[in-house]
Amino acid sequence: MFVLLFRTALVYGLIIFAMRLMGKRQLGELQPSELVSTILISNLASISIEAQEVPLLASLLPVFFIVCAEILLSVIGLRYPRTARVLSGSPVAVIRDGTIDQDALRQLRFSMSDLMEALRNKDVFDPSQVSYALVEANGSLSVCLKDSFQPACKQDVNVPSQGMGRPLIPFIMDGTVLPHNLDWCGKSMDWLNSLLKQENCQLSDVQLLLGNELPDYQLITKEKAEKP
Repeated sequence: MFVLLFRTALVYGLIIFAMRLMGKRQLGELQPSELVSTILISNLASISIEAQEVPLLASLLPVFFIVCAEILLSVIGLRYPRTARVLSGSPVAVIRDGTIDQDALRQLRFSMSDLMEALRNKDVFDPSQVSYALVEANGSLSVCLKDSFQPACKQDVNVPSQGMGRPLIPFIMDGTVLPHNLDWCGKSMDWLNSLLKQENCQLSDVQLLLGNELPDYQLITKEKAEKP
C-alpha cells in the first residue's frame, strides 16, 4: 500500500511538472496535437501507478518523451508557420456579411445546430447580425458583429471618460503579496504596509486586496472559523 501511495504521489507531481512545461494552453482549449499529448500522458500516468511490476523510470520515460515532442513541435510551429498549419489546421470562415457558408460547414463537418449553439454561446441569436465568423483551429468560434449591432461605447455617444483608471487588480491574494501588480499601478510595499496598518490587520489576515493607480481599494479579510 505504501509503495502504491508513493508511486501515485510521485507520478502526480511529475505530471503537474510536465504539464507546466507544456505551457498554459494545455489548461484551455487544445489544439489537436495538444489533445493527443494530454490523452496519452493521462493513460501512461495511470499505467505508472497501476502496474507496480513496471519500473517507475521506464513507465515515465514515454511521458517526458511526449512532453519534449510537444515542446519541439511548438518551437517548430513558431519558426515555420506552414508546419503549424499542417499540424493544427487553420481558421475557417463560416459566416461573411451575415451569410452562412454551407460549404465551409460541410468541410468542417459542422451542422447548423452546432453553428447556432456556438453563436448562442457568444450571445448572438441571429446570424444575419454577424459580419464575420471564424471557426478557429481549436474548434472555438470567433465572431465579429456588424457595425450596427456592435455594443455602444462612451466614445460613440461622446460621453467623457470619468477617469476610472485601470481595472481593479489583486495586490494581495490569500495573504500573498503580488509585487508585479503593485509596481504596475505605481504602488510600493511601504504604501501596502501603511494601508494594512491603517486597516489594523496583518498580511496573513487578508483574503483579497484589490486596487489600481487610484487611492480607492477593496479589502476583504479572512473569516475566522467559529469554534464548535
